[in-house]
Parts: sequence; C-alpha cells; structure tokens
Amino acid sequence: MKKSDRNRRPKYNARRTKVDGITFYSAKEAAYYITLCRKMKAGEIDAFDRQVKFELVPKQDGERAVNYFADFVTFKDGKRVEVVDVKGMRLPIYIIKRRLMLHVHGIRILEV
Repeated sequence: MKKSDRNRRPKYNARRTKVDGITFYSAKEAAYYITLCRKMKAGEIDAFDRQVKFELVPKQDGERAVNYFADFVTFKDGKRVEVVDVKGMRLPIYIIKRRLMLHVHGIRILEV
C-alpha cells in the first residue's frame, strides 16, 4: 500500500481490514473470507481465489481493456462453483460489468 493510500479517506465508508496477513477492502469482504475458510475446512468447497480478473472488452486501438475483478471465485472438484462479489453499494459501473459478465462469459455473479 502506498503512503498516499493510507492517508486517504475510505471510499463509501469501507474500512480496510486485515485477516491472516491479507488486507481486504472492507470488513464485510474480510468476514466473507472467513466464511470461505470455514466452508473449505468443512469440505463444502475445495478452494477459492481472491481478486480474479475477467476480461469483458478486449483492448482496442487507443483504448484499454475493460476488466472485472471478482472478490472471490470458489471451486469444487476442479470446477468453478461461484463468482462472488461482496457488495456494500451497487454502483452503476458494477451493474454494467455484472451484465457483461453474464453476456460475455455466461457467469452470473453471486452478490453478498
């Protein structure tokens, strides 16, 4: 984390929270991480990844690619089970990206 990031006010009142040495963007996201760890220990899921990048629109001449970063992706038996976004506020850009995820990748995002 850059020094300037530490002094900035949190966006939308989210408070960065540290669990297991990992800094999360919000306490809600950190709490869901703990839930996923418990699900893994219980055998409900085999694994999960954090901040998984999905390309929605490829890079074009003079334009950057449009990407969506899922908070969590869960796996069971080697297959993706859920793409999860921990939401505090559903901003218009998120709604567009959620719709693009369904259109481009056929993935419905689970919002918690």
